[in-house]
Amino acid sequence: MAETREFDVVVLGGGPGGYAAAFHAADLGLKTAVIDTRERPGGVCVYEGCIPSKALLHIAELIGEARHASDFGISFGEPKIDLDKLRGFKNKVVDSLTGGGAQLAKARKVEWFQGKGVFESSDAISVALASGSTARLTYKQCILASGSLVAPLPGIDLESDLLMTSSEALELESVPETLLVVGAGYIGLEMGSVYAALGSKVTVVEFLDHILPGADKDLVRPLKKRLDGLFEAIHLSTKVVGLKEVDGGIEAKFEGSIDNDTQTFSKVLVAVGRIPNSRGLGLEKTQVQVDDKGFVRVNDRQQTADPKIYAIGDVAGQPMLAHKASREGRVAAEVIAGKPAAFDNVAIPAVVFTDPEIAWCGITETEAKRDGVEIEVYRFPFGASGRAQALGRTEGLTKIIFEPGTGRVMGVGIVGPGAGELIAEGVLACEMAAVAEDLAATIHAHPTLSETVMEAAESFMGQATHFYRRR
Repeated sequence: MAETREFDVVVLGGGPGGYAAAFHAADLGLKTAVIDTRERPGGVCVYEGCIPSKALLHIAELIGEARHASDFGISFGEPKIDLDKLRGFKNKVVDSLTGGGAQLAKARKVEWFQGKGVFESSDAISVALASGSTARLTYKQCILASGSLVAPLPGIDLESDLLMTSSEALELESVPETLLVVGAGYIGLEMGSVYAALGSKVTVVEFLDHILPGADKDLVRPLKKRLDGLFEAIHLSTKVVGLKEVDGGIEAKFEGSIDNDTQTFSKVLVAVGRIPNSRGLGLEKTQVQVDDKGFVRVNDRQQTADPKIYAIGDVAGQPMLAHKASREGRVAAEVIAGKPAAFDNVAIPAVVFTDPEIAWCGITETEAKRDGVEIEVYRFPFGASGRAQALGRTEGLTKIIFEPGTGRVMGVGIVGPGAGELIAEGVLACEMAAVAEDLAATIHAHPTLSETVMEAAESFMGQATHFYRRR
């Protein structure tokens, strides 16, 4: 019979949301445990998602910069790729972060149970431990942080080593001569960029008529232009209706705006999104409610319909972003500890780590038009930035969405190098209800790309110093 252990808080899932929740709960004086199938904290994000992909994207960016250097009169020649060493670099990054997470858990006295957890009831979880034994954990409160799973390609049932999800793609076992990427969301475009930089001939197909659903078209345009030169082809309004393994690869059959409706590729990467990981957890033995898409229903305090159970991260709804999960985890821990907390953030930043990067927060121009929200939009092109000129990267832009009359910052969008770092100022502006004058009157270091935020705000005030806007 399994030994029963009692805790104040048990967190089911050790990803960015789960370990953030557990660590904060422990910091607040609660006896805390985490259940996860992995030996260390990190979840999909650190092991096979955000972190390893960004390590490889950094390599892709280096290769791109080396090629771009020829525009300045410096030629490096074609890169020599050592896949073993490249994988070693990526794995070292992952090991360092997960090892650091394990040390932080130990320092906080958070107990780690490696195994598969299933609810027995609203106040108990059975854990099939990796060691082969079983543990039973009871708790005063549980935080469900089970994350998400790779979404399958509808209508396709093929098992093949040549068919990859993002997890297999990040293993980087080889660089295929040709690669089909199904899906032009951020995962597909990021991984496609990595493989293209390493030498694959990449073809992307997307069911919709545009890439990066959710991002404004003016932000996507500079990236699309660059990808058109990097990829073999991008086919929009195109659907994959068949995949079968043949000699030399996988044969793909298409429907839509593509002339050759059957092509063969060395490998295929399916990147059509992710789905909540809410099945097989025993939730039917609790009072937790799940919607028709598999998301657990929660309120702004991350509470489910079961008074004993909270839910955070991907399993608790869109957007499926690690930083959103981490914030929700801290909110849940604080509510459990009796503090006045709620997930009431105005802006959640989104970043696509392609080259150029795209980042946005708050309301988008597309959303405003769809919902009939009155806005004023002011843009500052990177072509008018001294820093962008010096970098030879003038294709970007910064735009700010203001509330008419008041000048309150409602949203920010940036495309260009470093957009993922620059967006933090936009998030802060949205959260503090900053107005145009707050940004315009804040001195930004010169020459930096951050000045584009200041000058976009200056445009709302009248005229930007380095860009004349006709009225």
